[in-house]
Amino acid sequence: MEITEIAVVGGGPAGLSASIEAARAGAKVVLIDENARPGGQLFKQIHKFFGSKEHYSGIRGYDIGRRLLNEAEECGARVLLNTAVYGIFDGNVLGLVSENRSSFLKAENIILATGASENPLAFPGWTLPGVMGAGAAQTMINVWRVLPGNRALIVGSGNVGLIVAYQILQAGASVAAIVEAAPRIGGYGVHAAKIRRMGIPILVSHTVKEAFGDGKVEGATIVQLDEEWKPIPGTESTMEVDLICVAVGLEPRSELAWLAGCDFAYIPQLGGLTPIHDENMETSVPGLFVAGDVAGVEEASTAMEEGRLAGIAAARDLGYMDGGKFEKMKLDINQRLRALRSGPFGSPRFEAKQRLLGMGRR
Repeated sequence: MEITEIAVVGGGPAGLSASIEAARAGAKVVLIDENARPGGQLFKQIHKFFGSKEHYSGIRGYDIGRRLLNEAEECGARVLLNTAVYGIFDGNVLGLVSENRSSFLKAENIILATGASENPLAFPGWTLPGVMGAGAAQTMINVWRVLPGNRALIVGSGNVGLIVAYQILQAGASVAAIVEAAPRIGGYGVHAAKIRRMGIPILVSHTVKEAFGDGKVEGATIVQLDEEWKPIPGTESTMEVDLICVAVGLEPRSELAWLAGCDFAYIPQLGGLTPIHDENMETSVPGLFVAGDVAGVEEASTAMEEGRLAGIAAARDLGYMDGGKFEKMKLDINQRLRALRSGPFGSPRFEAKQRLLGMGRR
């Protein structure tokens, strides 16, 4: 059995940031990711980030991923790719599978940065080929260079739905419309404005009623919703599409946290059932930390900051950082997190996160 000091599960923005900080502090770090290359969602982001210089403003997501990966390796973190973690045993032993071979990795501290998964949406015809999560379409287009359809309907107007709609256009397909069940657009105005400039309608208080086709999606029926979110008879309309992208939110990928015996809380603003953790990102299981979307669905910049916090906390727990330096770094990270969680979009998540942190304080 291999032994390390800190094992980081998940090579997205949170996991990479955690690995960088923990390795920089001097800890022996192993980063594990099930994909052929780490970076998580970053390698699907072909658009430029906006915000502050600290959060890579003006840099495309895949370039951010490369920078973080290079930095993690330069700091001494060992990266295991094409490796799945299937369980946590005895509190600190990870079960691994790679190339059809199983092994075990024992770690003094574990950081889970497993991200989030897309929520499904059930409607008549939702199992037809051509109905998929918006993230799946994004992976096909931006990673594998495969166009999943020629004319799309997007269900959901959050940032994922808006961004994927624009990227479908960039890939050479068309978008018939974006439908949103809520009475207002869920994503940032800058993304919605780009879509509208391209002539794509965003229909709020609408949803998909059904998809139809002979063995694959050939069209969809949408319908308007009333104030109680119920379909209004007589408002149905049909459009020819061969791709329906569902972007109706994410939920934490918390299977490993469940297996480890973590306590959970249901926080709708953070994606649902979320591992309870303290202000150092440590869960109810000592030595087990969480960061990024598994700790509550937010944004990539927030995931990076939480990863940094989990990384320095896990390293400090092993004696690699004195209390004064840790508290200074923690204060700086929390100030950036507070800024990221401000404004009309961030405030509800900030309040939800504070409730979650309150549950985790020991």
